[in-house]
Amino acid sequence: MKKLFNYIEPKKIVLLLCISVLMITTFQSCKEELEIPLQGQFSSDVIVFDNNWVSSQLTAAYGMLDGNLDTSDPWRSAASNWIYGEVASDNAYKGSDPGDQTIIDNVEFYLPNSGEGRYYGYKWNSLFEGVARSNEAIRGVKAGLEAGDLTSAEANLFEAEARFLRAHYHFEAKKLWDNIPYVDETATESLSNENVDSWTLIEEDFKFAIAQLSDTSRFVGGANSWVAKAYLAKIHMYQLDYASAAPILDDVINAGPYSLAAKYSDNFNAASENSTESIFAVQNTVSDGSSQDDNGNWGEALNFPNGAPVGTTGGACCGFYQPSQNLVNAYKTDATGLPMLDTFNDVDVTNDDGVASTDAFTPHTGELDPRLDWKVGRRGIDFNGWGIMPGQSWIRNPPNGGPYLQKISVFRQSQFNNASIDAPSAWAPGVSALNTNIIRFAEILLWRAEIMAVLGEGDLGVSLVDRVRMRAANSDDFVKELDADGVPTATPAANYVVGTYGAFSGQDQAIKAVAHEYRIETALEGHRFFDLVRRGNAAQVLNSYLSVEVTKRQHLTNASFTPGVNERYPIPQIVIAVSNGQLKQNNGY
Repeated sequence: MKKLFNYIEPKKIVLLLCISVLMITTFQSCKEELEIPLQGQFSSDVIVFDNNWVSSQLTAAYGMLDGNLDTSDPWRSAASNWIYGEVASDNAYKGSDPGDQTIIDNVEFYLPNSGEGRYYGYKWNSLFEGVARSNEAIRGVKAGLEAGDLTSAEANLFEAEARFLRAHYHFEAKKLWDNIPYVDETATESLSNENVDSWTLIEEDFKFAIAQLSDTSRFVGGANSWVAKAYLAKIHMYQLDYASAAPILDDVINAGPYSLAAKYSDNFNAASENSTESIFAVQNTVSDGSSQDDNGNWGEALNFPNGAPVGTTGGACCGFYQPSQNLVNAYKTDATGLPMLDTFNDVDVTNDDGVASTDAFTPHTGELDPRLDWKVGRRGIDFNGWGIMPGQSWIRNPPNGGPYLQKISVFRQSQFNNASIDAPSAWAPGVSALNTNIIRFAEILLWRAEIMAVLGEGDLGVSLVDRVRMRAANSDDFVKELDADGVPTATPAANYVVGTYGAFSGQDQAIKAVAHEYRIETALEGHRFFDLVRRGNAAQVLNSYLSVEVTKRQHLTNASFTPGVNERYPIPQIVIAVSNGQLKQNNGY
């Protein structure tokens, strides 16, 4: 159902394509196309806009959550935002070879080109395709209600779900481009992105969803009132509107159906997804009859150890998305198990950078947060059951990408050839049914802690931070050493030490500790760059990062973050052109 084509009235079908691909437009070619009679199309008078029909339209709207617009290089618009939210931050390098997918290099170097439409244009198109499908569902609801094919209760529920999705897609666009038009179901021509209060319009959609949705979803992974509340709180956090966010977060924490999963790793395991911690996630599926397992997590198809026996006996693809040394260092702890908030990057975690896989190597022996080895593949540590990561032999281009691999989108070896998880028909052997997290309950706790720290409330958020840290300290979830037969032993794979703060020394420590905890808890999940921007310290953090990282990775020599420009991406010129000038470029591009 993901690629379902929903009903469009004759003479509107090409207009909708303009809406969904390059926004609503009065571009001459589209106006001319509108006058061409369509052959063999359904007319609205033969469509019954009932429960089944609108449900199918909503299915189509949900289907764009993975960003897979047309199965053509869908990593360009991955739901995880690994390019735009992580490679653009201090958490990850592009990896791979310098000449492969060079547009991602431009993101990493903070030199995005507005004339390049292949990546930015594809991301724009995928998000506004989601908007278009959501709006089509809303129009279906209104037609069904008017015709008597839907009851008021059904109409309210369906419209709320569609508006939830519409708000999600607009928010994703807002994070990337900031100055966006807000397209609702009444739009019939190009809309300007100047002087648009898109935050308020996004909030209104989520508020409608909260009011009309029930407490439970129609299906696993669907929207409900609690999901909408969590998302509304996120919108307020992105505006630093703490007064509005706090009561919503309190409601979700104290009365909602969510809790931390017992094991941190459960959040990145296809066998334990949709746990009590998963508030909203993209529901990836395989073996559902789609060509090339099109509904799997294709956005991550490039992000596997290159040539390693991961997902196949013949070698995986393609060595992209490699964690930075700065991120790995952030997981260091002191002897009491607390993070080194100000000094974590002074000395590197021991790595095998420049050390051949055939040469001797001893992994880091100092104290580490165990979450590191569920996020990052490093030499000497088991790689999700695929065996001990051997170092450079699994790295496509070590001088360019460094010594580390990401692990969170790689399914477990025990799930290999499991038809419900492993994608048997995909050309990329890493594609699977592993969900893509959008909001986890741990984030809810840390957002509330941030408010307490910044506003000086209560215990400054320490109890909420410690709640997250105590889960990380669950020794049952530590990555273990392997015996000679490759079977996990009872011995932790590294010197894992996680402690709790108990109390913060003051507001300064509280603010730093909450921000650091959010980083290491959610690393490589697509949030880092956007989180730095919303906090207002992207330029400071990223230029400081580059000044040190350039000594390790020569490809970053000319990278520099420009304040007031690089906080947002350029709107693709092709989009501006097709809008007939209604859309205006972001400053600095």
